[in-house]
Formats: sequence, structure tokens, C-alpha cells
Amino acid sequence: MIDPSLQIVGILNVTPDSFSDGGRYKGLDAALSQAERLAAEGATIIDIGGESTRPGAKPVASAEEQSRVIPVIRALRRELPDIPLSIDTRRPETARAAMGEGASIWNDVSALTFAEDSLATAADLGVRVILMHAQGDPQTMQCAPRYTDVVEEVFAFLAARIAVCEAAGIPKNRLIVDPGIGFGKTLDHNLALLSGLDRFTALGPPLLIGASRKRFIAALDREGPAAERLGGSVAAVIESYRRGAKLFRVHDVAATRQALAVAAAISPPDEAL
Repeated sequence: MIDPSLQIVGILNVTPDSFSDGGRYKGLDAALSQAERLAAEGATIIDIGGESTRPGAKPVASAEEQSRVIPVIRALRRELPDIPLSIDTRRPETARAAMGEGASIWNDVSALTFAEDSLATAADLGVRVILMHAQGDPQTMQCAPRYTDVVEEVFAFLAARIAVCEAAGIPKNRLIVDPGIGFGKTLDHNLALLSGLDRFTALGPPLLIGASRKRFIAALDREGPAAERLGGSVAAVIESYRRGAKLFRVHDVAATRQALAVAAAISPPDEAL
């Protein structure tokens, strides 16, 4: 068993174009089956996304995004009533619709900067919010991203967003922070962030890492389909755990759960490096 303070966030993309599993779960039956598998494997949260934010992805209209995610959330609230649901969206109107169907976490890759009313909506909804760092938007973020000190710059951005949220009426105890592995970062930037994660624990909110199946893993090993990056994904989870991360957003829940159980048994959280 893993430490109950650790959360495994199972990824459920109901999109036609996500980088790893685009198109596999866009039908309601397929999405429900995958969600049930994620829960059975040990996911403690299921994160549902209806718009791909992979590098180069084009935005979709709000109505299209909602047509993909709302039926899934509605069905999951009925079929899996006890598992928290997260909506992965930049749009406040989609977040509001998702919460109306039973979601309870807003995972925003723009850290509530995408729309003018994002902050006010989050404050009004009263739900937990994941603030993620990204340099640029999905269409441009991998076009030569640059930092002087990636760890300190991402830290400063997240600290500023926490302060803005608190000023808008969103208390820190409702926030989760994510440094945004792969979102406007080169291989070296990603590695620097992962090795410097302990810096982010000073922000206060729990730290989430989403490195699952990402391109930097192939760059360190060999090219191949995203689904063949399990080993690197698990390694990133364990190193993130050792540096203070509490939430892990992953495609491969069973392998992640098992790896965390072993890592925690070898080096319990209060003794982790």
C-alpha cells in the first residue's frame, strides 16, 4: 500500500488527437471502460480532458470540448460515485459545466490565465485548482523555449499565481502546483525541473508531476511510440516522490502504484531524500 497522502491521477483523454492515446477513448463506452480500469488499478483521481494540449495542438471550441467531456463526467459520477473527478481544461465555462455534473478539481494548464473570468470562476466554484506552468501555448510552446534559470523562473511564476489566487478569494489550501514538464521546456529544462523539485515544496501547496510518456523520455533512450515509455515514466515518478511530489498524473496506474509502494517501503516519506 502506498502512503495515503500520495495521489495517483489517472489520465482519461476523450480527444481524437492527444499525444499518447488520442482517439482511443473518445466514445462514451470506451471512456467508461478505461475509467473503470484506472480506478481498479489504483487511481485515486481521474482527470478528464477534452482538448489536446500536446505541442502543436490546435484549440477546439468550448462547445466541442464540453460535448466530449460532460457525458463522460455525468456517466462516471453515476458508475464510480466515490472517486474524485478532475476536469483538464483552460476554459472557465467548461470547468463550471463539469463541476455541475460532479467534478471537484479544475486542472488548468494555463494556471487560470486563459480567460478573464478564470479566477472569479474558480473562486465561485470553491473547488481545488491545479496551477500549471507553461511557456507559451500548445501551438507555440516548443518553438525554442528559453530560460535563464528554469527552476527559479517556474518557481517565481507559480508563487505569483498562488498570490493572485489568494487575492481573488481562492485559499492556498485549495491549490495544487505543477511545474509543467514538457510545456515549453527543452530536455535540459525538464531534467533541471525534475532534479530541482524539492525547491517547489517551499511554495506550500501539494506538488503534482505529469511526466508520463512524455517526449523527453524518448530523447534520453530511443525513439518509439509513446506507449513504450513506461520505464522512464515510472522512473520520473519515483524521483519526483523522493523530492517531495504528492500527486502523479499518469497513464499507467498499476505500474505507478506498485513502484510507489516499493519506494515508500524502502524510504518512507519522512525519510525521502
